[in-house]
Amino acid sequence: MFKKSLFYCLFASLLSCAENDSKEKEITAIPIDLELKRFDQRFANATADSLPALKKEFSFLFPRQYPDILWVQKMEDTIQLELNEAVATQFPDLRETEDELEQLFQHIKYYFPQRNIPKVITLTSDVDYRNQVVWADSLLLVALDTYLGMDHPLYTGVQDYIKKEMQKDQIAVDAAGAFAQTVVPGPSSRSFLAHMVYYGKMLYLKDILLPFKTDAEKMTYLPEEFSWAQANEDQIWRYFVERELLYSSDSDLQTRFLYPAPFSKFFLELDAEAPPRLGQFLGWQIVQQFMEKNDVSVKEMIETDAETIFKKSKYKPRK
Repeated sequence: MFKKSLFYCLFASLLSCAENDSKEKEITAIPIDLELKRFDQRFANATADSLPALKKEFSFLFPRQYPDILWVQKMEDTIQLELNEAVATQFPDLRETEDELEQLFQHIKYYFPQRNIPKVITLTSDVDYRNQVVWADSLLLVALDTYLGMDHPLYTGVQDYIKKEMQKDQIAVDAAGAFAQTVVPGPSSRSFLAHMVYYGKMLYLKDILLPFKTDAEKMTYLPEEFSWAQANEDQIWRYFVERELLYSSDSDLQTRFLYPAPFSKFFLELDAEAPPRLGQFLGWQIVQQFMEKNDVSVKEMIETDAETIFKKSKYKPRK
């Protein structure tokens, strides 16, 4: 009986791999006309004389209330010049980023065929790390000065938990996250569980849209942080259950376990070791197990409420 059961498990695994390979071949055949414009380079090379033409081409980046003299002053500003040089050094070309964005857009077209692929505009943003990527309907804005690498001297003074998100291999991950925010409705209740599942849905979308990225990268974790989360999944879950946190509407739980921070706050000695956003991590595991155990489409998953997803996931921490 054991041998027969083992055979069926192996067969199911091989069948799943074959189906995934077939799906990926279909996805890679989807044509994508990626249009990427480097506004960062254009602005860095602009002059007072060329400014009118630049404003005409990129009018959406020049608010009308600001006179031309302010843009000319910005061109000559020492901080802006330093940003221009840093971006030019780190991103002499964008071949690798373009390749990852093209793969992302192919997967979006496969799972969301009705969605249009945006034009990609790269720029500088005075290191506005709160808005590294903005998905605005027909445009995807990418602030390259927020992806110079976590050890870049321009980031001196920025906290480490933020700097680890400022690496160029995170651009496609952040773009996928920005897209997910446009299709996943907000939590349907104030409960901690509803917010966990909301983030879990967005991370599941990263699963299917970014198969070429590691799970650690999808969470914007360092490899050792993801390993810690995996190794302690059972204990994290037990902590939430024993303290009856799942149906709590205490917004402080979101700050402790869902939002960016140096670490998750259990108020225990292990806090210094615990990576941030562990509530998101568990929400992701719940959604993954829901999709594994139920024959539903991605669209149906997105539209299903958190309580139903939780119950039908029959979630158990992976050992």
